[in-house]
Amino acid sequence: MSDFDPLAWETLESSTAYSYPGFDVVNERVRLPDGTETEFDSVTEPAAVVVLGFTPADEVVVIEEWRQAVERVNRGLPAGTVEPDENIEQAARREFEEETGYVADEMDHLTTVEPLNGLADSVHHHFVAHGCRPTGSQELDDNETIRVDTAEYEDLLGAIADDDLRDGRSALCLLYHARFGAESGVP
Repeated sequence: MSDFDPLAWETLESSTAYSYPGFDVVNERVRLPDGTETEFDSVTEPAAVVVLGFTPADEVVVIEEWRQAVERVNRGLPAGTVEPDENIEQAARREFEEETGYVADEMDHLTTVEPLNGLADSVHHHFVAHGCRPTGSQELDDNETIRVDTAEYEDLLGAIADDDLRDGRSALCLLYHARFGAESGVP
């Protein structure tokens, strides 16, 4: 059986047009299925994790962080990059603790998505954590300023409906958990 798909583009040439810590912009010369040759630019970045963390009181650990691209404080779930030497669960545990100062008793994989696959090779691994307790210390990156709080799960779902929680990674994780969490074996 062949892996060839008649919709596939052929990459003729590829180069990094711009590089910045955390992502690169790649320029490719490609051949489309009809034979047309054109250029395509995309963003390449490491995989990321997103954590929906529940305290023993069933509150969700949330963060508020300034997002320069939209020029406002963004409310959402802790998320971050998978380092080259760790698996996705290790990354989820590390990012959750670094950003929130909380540790989790349990960390379960919920789903994996490609949120921008028309523009970027981003892969986000979503996790649900239980038994989350504060350790008292955050270890933020140089460019992070994060405020940590807890919120009721239903209030966060309502905030999505009210356009008050607009972070796409967080919204997807919450909505996926609300719809499929129990079905996928993740409480």
